[in-house]
Amino acid sequence: MTERIKEKLEELHNKYTFNSVSPRIRFGENVYFEENGCIFLSKADDVDEGNVDVLFSIKDLGFSDAFIQRIRISPDQRYMAISLKSENSEEATCVIMKLDHSPVMEKVIPSVFSFEWAANDVLYYTSQKNLKCQNVFMTTFTDQKHTKLVYTEQDARFFVDIYCTKDRRFLTINSNSKTTSEVWLIDCRHPFKLPALVQARTKGVIYHIEHRNDELYILTTYGELAEYKLMKAPVASSGMENWQLVYALEKKTKLVDLEMFTDHCVMFLKNAGHLYLNVISFVSHLVQSIELPTWACEFELESHPEHTTSTCYFQLNSPVHPPKCFAYSFKENNLIEQAAQEVPIITNCHTTRLLAKSKDETLVPITVFHSMNSKELHRKPLLVHVYGAYGIDLNMSFKEEKLMLIEEGWILAYCHVRGGGELGLSWHKDGCQYNKLKGLHDLKACIMLLHQLGFSQPKYTALAAASAGGVLAGALCNTDPELIRAMVLQAPFVDVLNTMMKTHLPLTVEEQEEWGNPLADEKYMKYIKSYCPYQNVKPQCYPSVFITAYENDQRIPLTGILRYVEKLRKAALDHASRTRKKGNWIPSIILDIRANGSHCDSSWEDSLNEVARHLAFLNKELEEVCHLQHHMKSGK
Repeated sequence: MTERIKEKLEELHNKYTFNSVSPRIRFGENVYFEENGCIFLSKADDVDEGNVDVLFSIKDLGFSDAFIQRIRISPDQRYMAISLKSENSEEATCVIMKLDHSPVMEKVIPSVFSFEWAANDVLYYTSQKNLKCQNVFMTTFTDQKHTKLVYTEQDARFFVDIYCTKDRRFLTINSNSKTTSEVWLIDCRHPFKLPALVQARTKGVIYHIEHRNDELYILTTYGELAEYKLMKAPVASSGMENWQLVYALEKKTKLVDLEMFTDHCVMFLKNAGHLYLNVISFVSHLVQSIELPTWACEFELESHPEHTTSTCYFQLNSPVHPPKCFAYSFKENNLIEQAAQEVPIITNCHTTRLLAKSKDETLVPITVFHSMNSKELHRKPLLVHVYGAYGIDLNMSFKEEKLMLIEEGWILAYCHVRGGGELGLSWHKDGCQYNKLKGLHDLKACIMLLHQLGFSQPKYTALAAASAGGVLAGALCNTDPELIRAMVLQAPFVDVLNTMMKTHLPLTVEEQEEWGNPLADEKYMKYIKSYCPYQNVKPQCYPSVFITAYENDQRIPLTGILRYVEKLRKAALDHASRTRKKGNWIPSIILDIRANGSHCDSSWEDSLNEVARHLAFLNKELEEVCHLQHHMKSGK
């Protein structure tokens, strides 16, 4: 079965991904884009005609085991900085190419996270070590080449990255914890001057910086209702006391991204699963709301668009809809669907948005996909997805395997529980630290509503989660195992308490703002213990479980997963030996430890093998249910 699934996935991958358009970097008349491990340059008018120059090739320069993660072009287009990442490492390598008639490799910088050009020959970058970024360096490509340290973050809870404002006027050094931030400015007209502080960090206040016409535009949580607001202040007096409100988001609205242009600002927004744009005119001071297709679940923005352009380009996709190109024209004041692509939008898939009432009456959004041709949905297999942590949205980007499942009659459900970011910052706050159990209650309410409405039933239901999503998935298995038949976990966080007690681990101190500090507060210890998957495993009838873990995973310690699996297997066997009923079912509990791959990235080949094993497991577990049901009926 695994081979059949792989063949089908490869077919879909070749059909949709090969023909999809990679995001492009527009630079005057030039367009830069990446495809199949190469970076190409073309004139804007020729980009679709095949008239391109090859600037960089992973294989030709000996980086065959890496993939391209980020591209930055210097202002005069004489240099190109590229980050290359291996699937077995969290750290990237930055390669700087000199773009002469024949591009040559100028410099290689190891262990880099973010980087931006401050001037034609001045690059700023952050170094990464043990999942932490706390140092910012400047390196020059003038006749007198040198590198020096320009900023160091002392607080282990904070992570540093670099950003370039859309008008290329400033670089920003952003030091962020989970709840607080501080920004320093580097003037690109004077790149060797010391960074200038915008506003000293204030506990609980997050802010990010853009620039336009000698004013800083500040995206911040400052003020009443701790949701994002767009504010502004003069560059010369950027302190919080001078921030003036430009626009405030509505309640329960997620700000996905923001793009600044000469006379406009485009906000990419999400509310209860629906995507839309708010276009703010700095000339008329009007705000226009632009509805987007109802099937859309994710945005993908063009990399570093020119701020002077009159058009904003982006792509829309969903788990079962490949990326499709759109543009918003400021001149025409309308949304433009780009020319028809080789692969049409999937039309036979129905998208439904529901609201489940949680234990405390909070309404929790669910996005459901199923084939329009499906009948008797209560007898169809259902795959439920959950995450619910860090204010991060559940991943709903296009995946070949999701489309394959739809074609084979599955129902897909995405539960946007508290702890995630789907309904804004308050949605995250309501699901972290002492509120973690709310996310568990939300997940239970979502699955129960799906079953009540006739979307499958417990014996045909599976649950999928990755990373921190494993906390809620594993907790549900302990509290309500009867709601699902099988579960697939990828690099799951299932040993929360023991991990948060080990401050020597690279992320523990930083993560205290999400989970709490059990070492400093006994209440946190008791609370984490009340929901931690490992701590609450007990003899009972569990669903079957397939767990993928990675040997080189720096984020989720393998030891915690091993302990969890051992305890889960013992509990399942103890329950089976105690009950000893005729036809007693013992769940399959499989641990697949991968030598290749890492927590965040895997090659297409490794991902293909991993997904195929997951789907084969789910098909086998649910087919066994159907077979057992048929056998019991025929035996009566």
